[in-house]
Amino acid sequence: MPSLAVIGIQWGDEGKGKIIDALTPSADVIVRYQGGANAGHTIVADGRTTVLHLVPSGVLHAGKRCLIGNGVVVDPQALLDEIDGLAAQGVTVTPASLAVSERAHVVMPYHKRLDQLRESLPGGQKIGTTGRGIGPCYADKIARLGVRICDLFDPEHLRRRVESALVEKNLLFRAHSAFDFDVDEVVREAAAYGDRLRPYVADTSRLVDDALDGGEKVVFEGAQGALLDIDFGTYPYVTSSNAGIGGIPVGAGISPARVGRVIGVAKGYATRVGEGPFPSEQRNALGDRLREVGREFGATTGRPRRCGWFDAVAARHAVRFCGVDAIALTKLDVLSGLDELKVAVAYRLGGSVIDRFPASIRDLAAVEPVFETLPGWREALGPAAALGYDGLPAAARDYIAFLEGAVGVPVEMVSVGAGREALLLRTASPWPD
Repeated sequence: MPSLAVIGIQWGDEGKGKIIDALTPSADVIVRYQGGANAGHTIVADGRTTVLHLVPSGVLHAGKRCLIGNGVVVDPQALLDEIDGLAAQGVTVTPASLAVSERAHVVMPYHKRLDQLRESLPGGQKIGTTGRGIGPCYADKIARLGVRICDLFDPEHLRRRVESALVEKNLLFRAHSAFDFDVDEVVREAAAYGDRLRPYVADTSRLVDDALDGGEKVVFEGAQGALLDIDFGTYPYVTSSNAGIGGIPVGAGISPARVGRVIGVAKGYATRVGEGPFPSEQRNALGDRLREVGREFGATTGRPRRCGWFDAVAARHAVRFCGVDAIALTKLDVLSGLDELKVAVAYRLGGSVIDRFPASIRDLAAVEPVFETLPGWREALGPAAALGYDGLPAAARDYIAFLEGAVGVPVEMVSVGAGREALLLRTASPWPD
């Protein structure tokens, strides 16, 4: 099957955009299948940094088809702003290069207001969301109160959808903010976005199947990370969609049998944004150093990321339920200069040592990581082309080999810098045979 899935196997921010960008030259179609504008994929090419939130990361390569699947929740304003921003950089996005699913749900202005309100209510549970309305939009989808892209082109139906969605929400807004949404105004704004988006709208599910039937190579692009998956992540401190492999069939609209090889992306250490347990977190000088050297600040919000050692227990969990075949290891260069490195290989919980990732949030918050210590290296990692994998310091190669054994799958790509050129490949081709 000529398809690759690129999935983060940590808490997001693993560098998926860079890996997808590296795979795109050998691909034909790139499909985003879940998440929303709360994601941020950063690509550094030709000295320029591009941050993408909704448009798939393959857009920077001419002649490729990028699809936003039905599993993505689309903020029309954010998408149009992104298209305009790319045009300003000289990247022209046309209906020939980008298609948006007619079945994708729309992030409405009241979703954003509700998201921000929930995070600010006294006594409420603080998840640490981006405030982009993603969770409320997915909630409306499941509650059958959502607005889909295809609804934007039917004014009467659109009005009925908005009226239904605002019955309860306006009561909440009036009670807590002395503000509510005017149905007519919301409908006018949404319909105007629909007019601009109409040329890009298509049955993307059919387009993916047609591409695969025609022998084209397809990359499925995940957002966030598997440990934020709504079912298998650190619930409730998770995203609102299936960020793991389970999101591909429903979010791209294809049979599960059409998903080929799976590349799991992980940093050489671990980071997390927002609230929730993080067993290997280092709230000390080491954590501060990783944040500073790795420039660990959110691409979407700018929030500082929490940093810690690589967690092999969590990575094994993600590798298992996502069916990961190989790993792309990013930001190895950030670890240069450390005398020793640590990897969490198990957890200690209630006097017992366990090697599984607990479902209970209370248990996960209570575990103590069991670390294995390895020697570090002092050498800075130079350009990949000059370095080559065998040119890595012996301690760096030993560290990679240890991670392979601890996680159970091979490391096939190693990133040693931010740019496109800073990627070492250990295989002739990542594509399935």
